[in-house]
Order: sequence, then C-alpha cells, then structure tokens
Amino acid sequence: MKRRDINLLANVIVVGIIVLLFSAIFSFFSIIFVELYEAILSPIGLQALSIVSIFTIMYFTFWPVFEFFYYRSTSFNKIKDEIKTNTEKCNALNAHIEELKKSCLDIKSVDYGQSSYNDLSLYNYKRPELKNIRHDNNVYDCSASVCKNAQQQPFKYLCKYFDFKTTEEFLSKIENTFNDFSAAEQGKTLLLQEREQILLNIKDKIPYLIIKFRKEKLLNKLGFEPIDFSNNYFPKYSFRYISPAGNSSMSCDILLNIDNLERFIKYIASILEFKNSIMGQRCLMTAKLREKIKQRDNYTCKKCALSSYDEPNLLLEIDHIIPVSKGGTTTEENLQTLCWKCNRHKSNKIE
Repeated sequence: MKRRDINLLANVIVVGIIVLLFSAIFSFFSIIFVELYEAILSPIGLQALSIVSIFTIMYFTFWPVFEFFYYRSTSFNKIKDEIKTNTEKCNALNAHIEELKKSCLDIKSVDYGQSSYNDLSLYNYKRPELKNIRHDNNVYDCSASVCKNAQQQPFKYLCKYFDFKTTEEFLSKIENTFNDFSAAEQGKTLLLQEREQILLNIKDKIPYLIIKFRKEKLLNKLGFEPIDFSNNYFPKYSFRYISPAGNSSMSCDILLNIDNLERFIKYIASILEFKNSIMGQRCLMTAKLREKIKQRDNYTCKKCALSSYDEPNLLLEIDHIIPVSKGGTTTEENLQTLCWKCNRHKSNKIE
C-alpha cells in the first residue's frame, strides 16, 4: 500500500471516530432530555411542543409557498394596477426628496496636501492614534485648545478654520440649503403618511397576515421605492486633536442639521449686520418664515393652484422668485409657495 493511501485511510478513521464520539454525546444528552421532559413537562409540554412544531413547519414550508403564489396571483396584480398611479406619484416624490438632500454647502477645510506617516523610532512605540489618521476634507486637525474652544463656540470656529465666508453670497447659499433640507424632512413625513393612506385603502383586499407581518415586502411587491429615513445627508465638520505621542485624542463634531443651520443663519446675519451690510433689506430663511409664506399663500401653489386642502399630503416648498444664484435675496416679496412638482420644473429659472 502506498504512503498516500495510508495517510488517506488514517484520516478517514480519525474522522469516523470523531463522528461516533459526537453521536454518542448527542445520544446521551437526548436521553437525559427525554427523561426530564417526560417527568416534568408531559403531557402539557407535549401538546405545546406539538403546536410549536406545527407552526414552525408551516412557517418554513407553507408560508413561502403561499407568498410565492399570492404575489403572482390575478387578484394581487389587479390591486397593484389599481394603485399604480398613486405608487408612481409616491416614487416621484421620493426621488425629489433625494434630490433635495443633495443640496450641499460644499465647504471644506483648507487643503494642505497629503503625506504618508512612517514610525522610524528604535523603540516599540505603538502610537495607535497616529496610525489611524485618515485624510478627510471635513476634518481639521488642530491643537487641544482649538478643539476645546470649538466646542464652546462652534460657529465662530467653523468660520475661522473652514472656508465659511461671512458674506451675503454665503448667507444666501446657506439659506437655500436650509430651505431644501427643511423641505426634505417635511417631505419624508408626508410621503410616509401618503403611503400609509394607500395601504389603509386596500387593507381589506390584502391577507391580514401579510399586511401585519410582511409589510415591507408587500410595499416592495406593490412597486413602492424604499424611503430613506436616515439623516446622514446633514453635513458634519470636525475638529480633531491627536497628541504628539499618538496615545490620546479628542474631537469636536458639528452637525449642521435643521436646527443648527437655522441658528447658523442667524449667526452669519448678526456678523453681516455688524458690518453694515444690507440686512435691513432682507429677512432670513427660517422655519417661521417658511410657515409665514405658506399661510400668506393659503397653502396653495402659486403656479398650478393645487393646495393642501385638495391634497392633504401635498409637499409645498418655498421658492425664490428670482433665484439666489441670480442675485435674488430672501425677502417676503421674493418668496412664493410652490408645490414640489412646479418647483422642480421651475428649477433656477426666472419666470
């Protein structure tokens, strides 16, 4: 017999012994479990176990088969066709919300170039923090004192260490971003309400278990695009300190969400007012102003005349009549209420 055959036979024998050993252990514990079960839980436990087993078998065998045939049935396709127009409207609004999220300040820290770090020390210093440094345009590496001061005065240090210009042009830009983000957040709420209303209207036609426990799959099969409820699109700027030895670090993160953007607008405005700018000729884009313009226009689109009274989940947006990119300012006279479709069609044109 060849050496290779001997090694193969030896491996088979070893594997066989291991399998037999585990089988013996499993059998031993199975006997103990059965004895305990019969002594303590029988016969009530036997009935419960039978019921659980039946439901488990049904879930893993019957339910997938039921779903497979149901979503291909004539009745389901008929429901899908009935709400097709509403589904397309929801998906269009969802796409518009994603576009609004792309409104960006596009402000970055000063680019000082890139380099590589190599520890040439003769000693075995780990310096974990230094090794974990990654280049990020929204991160400013600074001293510990700057990091602490940024925590106390975040807006001041944003303007000082990032390319935030305290000008009328930048103020208009940040107001426009606030307006888009506010519309996106409101749009997510209205879109969810609209989708729930559609489901409510067809719930009597859908099997209860599907609409109760498999709602997300149902929405997908009906043709609804998933809604992204995360707030990851809010820009975040960070001040980061790492000690020279690389053994300690700290950071100050400034997230420009809806609340912080509105406060940042007021901060920039106060600086411009101090510099004797034209602040007396403009107002600031705030949540209060957005609501004021909608009330003034009776929650009605100034272009197509569609209102929230006609369509309760209608997304209304505040539009600059003369766009900010063409010199328009945030004044009540230059603002109007448009539905999201009319606003998307208008874009940055002057009509």
